[in-house]
Amino acid sequence: MRNFGYGQLTLVAPKADLNDREARRLSTHGEEILDQARVVDSLAEAIADCVVVAGTSARTGKLIRGQFGPPEAIMPHLATALSRVPVALVFGPETNGLTNEEVTCCHHLITIPADPAYPALNLAQAVTICLYLLRRECEQTQDKVAIARPASFADQERMFEHLRGALEEIHFLYGPKADALMHSLRHVIGRARPTDMEVGVLFGLARQIHWYAAHHRETAGPLAPEEF
Repeated sequence: MRNFGYGQLTLVAPKADLNDREARRLSTHGEEILDQARVVDSLAEAIADCVVVAGTSARTGKLIRGQFGPPEAIMPHLATALSRVPVALVFGPETNGLTNEEVTCCHHLITIPADPAYPALNLAQAVTICLYLLRRECEQTQDKVAIARPASFADQERMFEHLRGALEEIHFLYGPKADALMHSLRHVIGRARPTDMEVGVLFGLARQIHWYAAHHRETAGPLAPEEF
């Protein structure tokens, strides 16, 4: 982080001690970053004020980890936003990486291309590659168009909570595929970088769905997600 000019480090429920002598010895000229590091209990708290969040993972999958890209494809999104709003790069523990729940909190998922026989990098290597490419992209990025500030992660999370409840009431989210379908909705909406006004519109949509469901309890039963 010190090499590439970044200094805002947030640790989520760390097992390590920030004052550990070995950590201080290895940090060399980055000790100031340890002094100013923020410690929080959850990822949601760490990124509450961020409007663009990119996670990192060596593991990919069909749905929750199915939408991923190399750092070169993701960094322009962060670099463009960084001059105007808070953004975050999220790295998981070196032993097992980010959980599916944590990946769901991210708008983008970065996978660093490596040999399939051994694709996992250690944490320091992954951070170095990502921050180098982010710095390079920031130096090349020039914001020429004023874009409305996207809503914060915390506001988006409240909206998603209300929207999920509303969609459950009308059985759009139903059964074993509900979580996967909600993840897809989060991804579609998150990529649009909704503004405060747009999040407000989605809140209104959720309220209207709640109202409709409350006044039309006699409607037909649930549909399976594949029927939509």
